[in-house]
Amino acid sequence: MKVCYFGIYNPEYSRNRILIKGLKQNDVEVIECRTDCTGIKKYFDLIKKHWRIRHDYDILIAGFPGNHSAVLAKLLTRKPVVFDAYLSFYNALIFDRKESSPKSLRALRYWLVDFLPSQFADRVLLDTQEHINYFVKTFKAKRRKFIRVFIGADDDVFVPSSDNNNNNSDFIVGFHGMFVPTQGAEYIVKAAEILKGHQDIKFDFVGSGKDYDKTVKLAQELKLDNVKFYGRVDFREVPKYVAGFDIVLGNFGDTDKTTRVIANKTYETLAMSKPHLSADVPAMREFFTDRQDILFCQTANPQDLAEKILILKNDKELMKKIAEGGYKIFKERATPKVVAGQLLADLSKKIKK
Repeated sequence: MKVCYFGIYNPEYSRNRILIKGLKQNDVEVIECRTDCTGIKKYFDLIKKHWRIRHDYDILIAGFPGNHSAVLAKLLTRKPVVFDAYLSFYNALIFDRKESSPKSLRALRYWLVDFLPSQFADRVLLDTQEHINYFVKTFKAKRRKFIRVFIGADDDVFVPSSDNNNNNSDFIVGFHGMFVPTQGAEYIVKAAEILKGHQDIKFDFVGSGKDYDKTVKLAQELKLDNVKFYGRVDFREVPKYVAGFDIVLGNFGDTDKTTRVIANKTYETLAMSKPHLSADVPAMREFFTDRQDILFCQTANPQDLAEKILILKNDKELMKKIAEGGYKIFKERATPKVVAGQLLADLSKKIKK
């Protein structure tokens, strides 16, 4: 099979990198047709580049962000067009990050950004069944179009560390990712305040984002000396930080999006065979079993989060069980080869040859 990976996507972004790598590992020839042009020039550049390879592939995948690319692709080819939605811009920007009122023209624009490619494309990829349910309800798309494709993690970048613990006596609770409402970093800071009497428990934050300054300010206002912020680091440096964490935290936000997603960092944690603690939400239940491969806590609840951190700290056997269980299901369900292989199997069923 030959796949045209099409659009204005960044090939280094984890979603695209993992799918492209996984397709190649499944003996698929991937022809990348992408542009770095901006403005309206990017569409003319894509049209020109696609014309050269229009007869050379079997299926076209509009890589993330593929909303505009999928619509353009459907106008350029009669071959199956697969739109990798990955997430809803409408939900993320209007309801999660609250950048505009739901009744604004900007909200309508983002609704159309999700609606149009969901209607045009032959198939739509999303990361969880909860996300699929949202798209079917919100954008009136036909359920048969959707394929669940777990995000996974790059198993050449995120690997189990030979030094499975940090090199000091402290118990390091780690967070890495984007500081956005979905992830709920402020609840982690509040849990750190609850645990500040435990001198050996430290919290390390790696990453940046919209809520970064607000989260740092909260830690300063609470006068916490058990919290450290490293800011944004290069993607390939992240495993060095995660290797030093005793446990790794997931998402805890009080938003609808939190209930629908499994974060990139969650798969990265599993790939490094680290114990994972995250909010108990429907999307996570699609993949995990509590106390087998993860420890769940209540979302947006610092007290419960603090209590679950103590449970792990005081139960090394449970930490080991969760770490090993998480790594096992990662190898079974979330490596690039497995993720792309399942996608190919689902495409073969849903797209008539």
